[in-house]
Amino acid sequence: MPTETDVVIVGAGHYPGAVRYHECEAAIRELVDAAGEDDLRTFGLSTITRLVRADLLVEAGEDDLDEDAWAALTTAREHIASADATELRAHLDRIDEGILAEGDMDPGLLIVLSALEHWTTYREEQRRGELYELAIRSLEEVDYRVPAALDDFLATPEMAAEYARITESLPA
Repeated sequence: MPTETDVVIVGAGHYPGAVRYHECEAAIRELVDAAGEDDLRTFGLSTITRLVRADLLVEAGEDDLDEDAWAALTTAREHIASADATELRAHLDRIDEGILAEGDMDPGLLIVLSALEHWTTYREEQRRGELYELAIRSLEEVDYRVPAALDDFLATPEMAAEYARITESLPA
Protein backbone atom coordinates (compact mmCIF):
# COMPACT_ATOMS: atom_id res chain seq x y z
CA MET A 1 0.00 0.00 0.00
CA PRO A 2 1.52 3.35 -1.05
CA THR A 3 2.22 5.95 1.60
CA GLU A 4 2.08 9.73 1.25
CA THR A 5 5.76 9.86 0.29
CA ASP A 6 5.60 7.20 -2.43
CA VAL A 7 5.60 8.34 -6.02
CA VAL A 8 2.74 6.53 -7.72
CA ILE A 9 1.78 6.67 -11.36
CA VAL A 10 -1.86 5.75 -11.78
CA GLY A 11 -3.56 5.06 -15.08
CA ALA A 12 -2.02 7.99 -16.87
CA GLY A 13 -1.71 6.38 -20.32
CA HIS A 14 -4.26 5.76 -23.05
CA TYR A 15 -5.99 3.02 -21.10
CA PRO A 16 -6.27 2.07 -17.42
CA GLY A 17 -2.89 1.15 -15.96
CA ALA A 18 -0.84 2.44 -18.90
CA VAL A 19 2.13 4.65 -18.05
CA ARG A 20 3.76 7.00 -20.54
CA TYR A 21 7.51 7.51 -20.82
CA HIS A 22 7.43 11.14 -19.70
CA GLU A 23 5.52 10.11 -16.57
CA CYS A 24 8.28 7.64 -15.66
CA GLU A 25 10.84 10.39 -16.17
CA ALA A 26 8.92 12.79 -13.93
CA ALA A 27 8.51 10.18 -11.18
CA ILE A 28 12.24 9.39 -11.25
CA ARG A 29 13.10 13.10 -11.12
CA GLU A 30 10.95 13.46 -7.99
CA LEU A 31 12.60 10.46 -6.35
CA VAL A 32 16.12 11.71 -7.10
CA ASP A 33 15.24 15.16 -5.79
CA ALA A 34 13.81 13.73 -2.55
CA ALA A 35 16.40 11.00 -1.83
CA GLY A 36 19.05 11.28 0.86
CA GLU A 37 22.73 11.49 -0.08
CA ASP A 38 23.55 7.95 1.11
CA ASP A 39 20.66 6.50 -0.90
CA LEU A 40 21.74 8.47 -3.97
CA ARG A 41 25.30 7.18 -3.77
CA THR A 42 24.13 3.59 -3.27
CA PHE A 43 21.70 3.91 -6.17
CA GLY A 44 24.35 5.46 -8.40
CA LEU A 45 26.92 2.77 -7.65
CA SER A 46 24.48 -0.09 -8.24
CA THR A 47 23.27 1.51 -11.46
CA ILE A 48 26.69 2.29 -12.90
CA THR A 49 27.85 -1.22 -12.03
CA ARG A 50 24.87 -2.57 -13.96
CA LEU A 51 25.53 -0.30 -16.94
CA VAL A 52 29.24 -0.99 -17.44
CA ARG A 53 28.91 -4.75 -17.64
CA ALA A 54 30.73 -6.66 -20.36
CA ASP A 55 27.68 -7.99 -22.21
CA LEU A 56 26.84 -4.47 -23.38
CA LEU A 57 30.18 -4.38 -25.20
CA VAL A 58 29.91 -7.68 -27.07
CA GLU A 59 29.02 -6.09 -30.40
CA ALA A 60 31.45 -3.17 -30.11
CA GLY A 61 34.42 -3.49 -32.40
CA GLU A 62 37.95 -2.34 -32.97
CA ASP A 63 36.57 0.37 -35.23
CA ASP A 64 34.84 2.07 -32.27
CA LEU A 65 37.88 2.76 -30.04
CA ASP A 66 41.64 2.53 -30.36
CA GLU A 67 43.70 0.19 -28.16
CA ASP A 68 44.46 2.75 -25.48
CA ALA A 69 40.79 3.76 -25.23
CA TRP A 70 39.76 0.11 -24.82
CA ALA A 71 42.40 -0.30 -22.10
CA ALA A 72 41.10 2.82 -20.30
CA LEU A 73 37.51 1.59 -20.55
CA THR A 74 38.47 -1.82 -19.20
CA THR A 75 40.30 -0.25 -16.25
CA ALA A 76 37.41 2.12 -15.51
CA ARG A 77 34.93 -0.77 -15.59
CA GLU A 78 37.08 -2.96 -13.36
CA HIS A 79 37.56 -0.21 -10.76
CA ILE A 80 34.20 1.55 -10.97
CA ALA A 81 33.47 1.03 -7.26
CA SER A 82 36.88 2.12 -6.01
CA ALA A 83 38.13 4.76 -8.47
CA ASP A 84 37.77 8.37 -7.43
CA ALA A 85 36.47 11.10 -9.70
CA THR A 86 39.97 12.15 -10.83
CA GLU A 87 40.85 8.62 -11.91
CA LEU A 88 37.56 8.16 -13.72
CA ARG A 89 37.97 11.49 -15.54
CA ALA A 90 41.47 10.47 -16.64
CA HIS A 91 40.06 7.22 -18.06
CA LEU A 92 37.28 9.12 -19.83
CA ASP A 93 39.81 11.55 -21.32
CA ARG A 94 41.81 8.62 -22.71
CA ILE A 95 38.64 7.09 -24.09
CA ASP A 96 37.59 10.38 -25.71
CA GLU A 97 41.00 10.71 -27.35
CA GLY A 98 40.70 7.19 -28.75
CA ILE A 99 37.21 7.27 -30.25
CA LEU A 100 37.43 6.07 -33.84
CA ALA A 101 33.72 5.85 -34.69
CA GLU A 102 32.31 8.82 -36.51
CA GLY A 103 28.69 9.03 -35.43
CA ASP A 104 28.01 5.32 -35.79
CA MET A 105 29.25 3.97 -32.47
CA ASP A 106 27.92 0.65 -31.23
CA PRO A 107 24.76 1.32 -29.16
CA GLY A 108 25.92 -0.82 -26.23
CA LEU A 109 29.24 1.00 -26.09
CA LEU A 110 27.41 4.32 -26.26
CA ILE A 111 25.27 3.32 -23.26
CA VAL A 112 28.38 2.35 -21.28
CA LEU A 113 30.25 5.58 -22.12
CA SER A 114 27.26 7.80 -21.42
CA ALA A 115 26.68 6.12 -18.06
CA LEU A 116 30.36 6.42 -17.19
CA GLU A 117 30.27 10.14 -18.01
CA HIS A 118 27.22 10.73 -15.78
CA TRP A 119 28.71 8.75 -12.88
CA THR A 120 32.05 10.56 -13.19
CA THR A 121 30.40 13.98 -13.30
CA TYR A 122 28.27 13.07 -10.29
CA ARG A 123 31.43 12.03 -8.41
CA GLU A 124 33.11 15.33 -9.37
CA GLU A 125 30.27 17.75 -8.70
CA GLN A 126 27.69 15.87 -6.58
CA ARG A 127 24.87 17.06 -8.86
CA ARG A 128 21.69 15.03 -8.42
CA GLY A 129 20.79 15.60 -12.05
CA GLU A 130 23.63 13.30 -13.07
CA LEU A 131 22.02 10.44 -11.14
CA TYR A 132 18.68 11.22 -12.74
CA GLU A 133 20.43 10.91 -16.12
CA LEU A 134 22.04 7.66 -14.98
CA ALA A 135 18.59 6.29 -14.13
CA ILE A 136 17.32 7.31 -17.58
CA ARG A 137 20.33 5.58 -19.22
CA SER A 138 19.38 2.48 -17.24
CA LEU A 139 15.84 2.57 -18.66
CA GLU A 140 17.27 3.16 -22.13
CA GLU A 141 19.51 0.11 -21.74
CA VAL A 142 16.45 -2.04 -21.05
CA ASP A 143 14.63 -0.40 -23.97
CA TYR A 144 17.63 -1.24 -26.18
CA ARG A 145 17.23 -4.94 -25.32
CA VAL A 146 13.42 -5.07 -25.12
CA PRO A 147 11.76 -2.11 -26.86
CA ALA A 148 9.03 -0.43 -24.84
CA ALA A 149 6.03 1.51 -26.14
CA LEU A 150 6.14 5.19 -25.19
CA ASP A 151 2.42 5.18 -24.31
CA ASP A 152 2.70 2.09 -22.08
CA PHE A 153 6.33 2.23 -21.05
CA LEU A 154 6.14 -0.31 -18.22
CA ALA A 155 4.22 -2.96 -20.19
CA THR A 156 7.18 -5.33 -20.60
CA PRO A 157 8.30 -7.30 -17.54
CA GLU A 158 11.90 -6.18 -18.09
CA MET A 159 11.03 -2.48 -18.08
CA ALA A 160 8.68 -2.85 -15.13
CA ALA A 161 11.44 -4.64 -13.21
CA GLU A 162 14.02 -1.93 -13.95
CA TYR A 163 11.59 0.82 -13.02
CA ALA A 164 10.85 -1.03 -9.77
CA ARG A 165 14.61 -1.39 -9.06
CA ILE A 166 15.07 2.35 -9.54
CA THR A 167 12.07 3.38 -7.42
CA GLU A 168 12.96 0.93 -4.64
CA SER A 169 16.56 2.18 -4.62
CA LEU A 170 15.52 5.80 -4.16
CA PRO A 171 13.30 5.97 -1.09
CA ALA A 172 11.81 9.40 -0.57
